[in-house]
Amino acid sequence: MLSTIKKIEITYNSINASNTFTNGDIVSGHVSVEVAKDCQISSFYIKFKGKADVLWSERHGQTTHVYHSKDKYFSVRQYFITDPNSKDSNVLPPGIHVYPFSFQFPLQNIPSSFKGENGKIVYLLEAALSRSMRMDSKESTMINFVGRGDLNPVPGLMEPQHESKDKKMKLFTSGTVAMDVNLEKSGFFQGEGLKVKAFIKNDSSREIKPKYCIYRKHSFFASGKRKVHTKDLIKEVGRPIPPSASENVTQVIAIPQDVETSILNCSIIKVEHRLRVSINIKRIWKAEEMHL
Repeated sequence: MLSTIKKIEITYNSINASNTFTNGDIVSGHVSVEVAKDCQISSFYIKFKGKADVLWSERHGQTTHVYHSKDKYFSVRQYFITDPNSKDSNVLPPGIHVYPFSFQFPLQNIPSSFKGENGKIVYLLEAALSRSMRMDSKESTMINFVGRGDLNPVPGLMEPQHESKDKKMKLFTSGTVAMDVNLEKSGFFQGEGLKVKAFIKNDSSREIKPKYCIYRKHSFFASGKRKVHTKDLIKEVGRPIPPSASENVTQVIAIPQDVETSILNCSIIKVEHRLRVSINIKRIWKAEEMHL
């Protein structure tokens, strides 16, 4: 049997080459619905919403525990046909019918779009057409949102960072190694160079090499529990430092243009990028960790 509602399609207007939106941007476009014959409609609307959702399960003995949490940022509707409380109905004749819409992203500090192992942050347009005594017909499309970095900046991101560690060697070598690491700041944009300045004192009996790693950390929160996933993104090695020597070293690490945005303004999902500076002595590792 031929369906009365042949197709519902959402089309929105891109505002830049990357097809992304940010705080305050207008999302406009149209919804088209194609019907095969006269069709009586109870209501037809498009919804614009933003939400975060976290879900994972863990096995403990014979029991499976499910952890779930969600956060809602906004939800607004624009009706094309009738009011949901109206008793009147509308009849669409056969053909394609087009309805324009326009929404605005909130100016408030909301997190960027994200999809990870155990959670997601999504912004979407969802059209819904209702008819009496029938299932609703729905269609949706995702909107890629990138939050503005200058809204509610995280305290301390533009302040210098400093960490120091020293270690007495016990295996395969003797002596001590000390490391003093400094960053001009801890907040960076894609495409920037992350300058790491370090004073390394090698009082051991072996040559050592500084190693640098930028890694990603995804944290998901639900029911008082946390699920964490990490992944190394960039690894670099500095020049060797001979035994019984001290050196000031500088390493500039280029942050890729396509690295995902950090998310620090969501209550159930956190996306961080961190810097790990390590000293490699043959098979011996001394690692110092600093936030990026």
